[in-house]
Amino acid sequence: MIEIKTPAEIEAMRRASRIVAEVLAELKPLVKPGITTAELDSFAERRVRELGAVPAFLGYRGYPATLCVSINEEIVHGIPSPRRVVRDGDVVSLDMGAVCDGFYGDAALTVAAGGITPQARKLMEVTSRSLELALSKVRAGVRLGDVSHAVQEYAEANGMSVVREFTGHGIGRHLHEEPSIPNFGRSGTGPLLKSGMTLAIEPMICLGRAEVVVKNDGWTAVSADGSLAAHYEHTVAVTEDGCEVLSRI
Repeated sequence: MIEIKTPAEIEAMRRASRIVAEVLAELKPLVKPGITTAELDSFAERRVRELGAVPAFLGYRGYPATLCVSINEEIVHGIPSPRRVVRDGDVVSLDMGAVCDGFYGDAALTVAAGGITPQARKLMEVTSRSLELALSKVRAGVRLGDVSHAVQEYAEANGMSVVREFTGHGIGRHLHEEPSIPNFGRSGTGPLLKSGMTLAIEPMICLGRAEVVVKNDGWTAVSADGSLAAHYEHTVAVTEDGCEVLSRI
């Protein structure tokens, strides 16, 4: 069942999501050659707690960190490590959640470390734009398939692939709720969106093929062909005439 949130519940999610957005904005300029992914994670945890929230990912299903840091061919769920050093030309995806008053916010973005290739820049632009196109479809009365199709159509029109093993999701009292939100699908299909639904929409797009392999750590998902990947995400509340992006500052 897809939950409808009350205004008070959405306000709690708004607080959590804005904290996520603020911390990601602070992390973005820190993503430079020479920093370790563990240093980024340490910064994220400290700032989330200073801002009055609790890290959502830390301990979730055994995940050992506050932040997911996925580099280059890593699509999602990259575990921070003091041995993983960001290098010039890396494409670095940062994914993070926070909890306020029992409600969750979740967001992600991709950052260029130093000078990246034109192909990598285009991947980031296409993935970011695909999220904005998906958000533009969200409103009460629309089918979820319209949102999913917007991502797929734009990515594939630009010669890229959408990851199918991982999806967006409902969010609220739990980090992952109904519905699942694939980044592919047919317009006019799927659940009907209603005002008060809260969703985490997150395109994950590869320059090459869409197949995914999970590394031996049990978390880090990489493109099977080694191609670059990017990831962007926002938490939104469905309204009668569109959506409120809760994780935008």
